[in-house]
Amino acid sequence: MAPLSEIVCTGVGIVSPIGIGREAFWQSLIDGRSGVGPLTRFDLPHSIAGEVHGFDPKKFVRPRKSLKVMSRDIQLAYAAADLARQDADIASESIEPERMGIVFGADLIPADLNELMAAYLPCIDDGRFTFDRWGSHAIGELHPLWMLKYLPNMPACHIGIAQDARGPNNSIVHGEVSSLLAVSEAVRVIQRGQADVMIAGGTGSRVHPGLWTRNGMFDLSGRVDDPAAAMRPFDADRDGMVHGEGAGAFFLETRQHAEARGATVYARILGFSATYSPPSPGKESPGTAIGASIDVALSNASLAAADVGHVNARGLSTRGDDQREAQAIADRLGDVPVTAPKSYFGNLGAGTGAVEAAASVLALHHGLLPPTLNFHRPDPLCPVNVVHGEPMTVSVPTALLLSQSPTGQAAAMVIASP
Repeated sequence: MAPLSEIVCTGVGIVSPIGIGREAFWQSLIDGRSGVGPLTRFDLPHSIAGEVHGFDPKKFVRPRKSLKVMSRDIQLAYAAADLARQDADIASESIEPERMGIVFGADLIPADLNELMAAYLPCIDDGRFTFDRWGSHAIGELHPLWMLKYLPNMPACHIGIAQDARGPNNSIVHGEVSSLLAVSEAVRVIQRGQADVMIAGGTGSRVHPGLWTRNGMFDLSGRVDDPAAAMRPFDADRDGMVHGEGAGAFFLETRQHAEARGATVYARILGFSATYSPPSPGKESPGTAIGASIDVALSNASLAAADVGHVNARGLSTRGDDQREAQAIADRLGDVPVTAPKSYFGNLGAGTGAVEAAASVLALHHGLLPPTLNFHRPDPLCPVNVVHGEPMTVSVPTALLLSQSPTGQAAAMVIASP
């Protein structure tokens, strides 16, 4: 069993509102370029989102007929995994298919409303939906393979088929913590000796009309007149989050395997954690899981608080969530530099942890920490040292990555430069 410190990242694949591919993504971070803008995917006036523009799935998906059974989430995941494999620069013949696996985080994927329309209409009687007609009138209007577009395990399945990865294949559907949990599980798979290489990450698209009908569930920013300034993590004037979409993937392998093929190593994975603090009925999660996730991840990595170079925070840009996270960071880590990548692209659901993690992986690789956008007025209730204005030189080459879900789950991961 390989020691945890020997699991390394040798490939990064990103499909995001601020760039497709590692280089475009990094350049936007360093330039301070936001990916939040007016909503264009469907007609909903006075709405903003972090959309992936210029994405053509036909450039990635093989064979193209597979697109017929791929939702937007799956397409983004497929492309991110393909980019990670390309970035890892590993030839197919150098990997035993049975020694390569996939673990991917995903959301519950909402169906395309246009596809459901043909099924709903025969069930309408005098302006009302009649449930007892569904079996006899609706099912025949749905494509036989319709369900395959929306099952959350399909991103991992399609990636496994495309990459000829015949080893362990798993899906993590755990909201916004899905990505970090997927990477953690991929590391465990390699540690258990079940694979030599893994592709892990997460995908999510919250840019969907079905989600917008439930906007009362989300604390959204009202800055629709200034989209780029809407996401303001830890800022005193923050007023909510923004929906977004994107996917991130990492090529993971043992250090021995990477060095044997002369691979570029971006980062080492030192430790991780998964914790939970249940919310009280009618109340938000108290946030105790955040502090616990920090403690467990550092212990797992055999590091002290002083060893953390920077924190990559969830930074949701909502009042209570930012306050709870900031207090946990300050209590455990003091004045450590904090960056919040969501300020660039919003909340990507299950994909957000992977895309955010890529920011820190590349920060360690380049020796520069991207600043948090739109941080202008510190909030006394968020006592953290937010990196803002311009990139900061990385002096301590370790990072603590944090993710949380609204239902009380928390995940953390510690990474370090090679």
